[in-house]
Amino acid sequence: MSQSKAEHLRWSEVPAEQLNPLFARQYVVGREVMIARIEMKRGCLVPVHSHRHEQISHVLSGALRFLIEGREILAGAGDLVLIPPHVPHSAEALEDTIAIDTFSPPREDWINKTDQYLRAS
Repeated sequence: MSQSKAEHLRWSEVPAEQLNPLFARQYVVGREVMIARIEMKRGCLVPVHSHRHEQISHVLSGALRFLIEGREILAGAGDLVLIPPHVPHSAEALEDTIAIDTFSPPREDWINKTDQYLRAS
C-alpha cells in the first residue's frame, strides 16, 4: 500500500486540471471576520486544502459536494457547512453555485496573496 504525501501549494500553483478556472472570489475584511463571495461554475473543483481559520460556508444557490475528513456532505441552497480549523477538505460544484464563506479571524493569506492549499499526491 503506497502512502500519500501532502504538499502545500499557493492558489496560483494549483494545476489547472485540479482547479477549474471558472471560479471567482471577492471578499470584505472586517476587524474580526472576513466574508467572501464565491462563485463556482458546475464541475469546478477546489482541491484538498486546510487552513488555520474556522470557515462557515453558506450556499446561496446551486449545490456543492464537500469532502471533509472522509465524509461527503451535500449542501444546497440555504445550507450551512462548518469547517473547523486545520481540517482538510475539498469542494466540487454540482451546479453553478454562489456561496458566502465566513472566516474568523480574517484570512491574512488571502489579503497578502500567500494562501496555501494541500494536495494529496
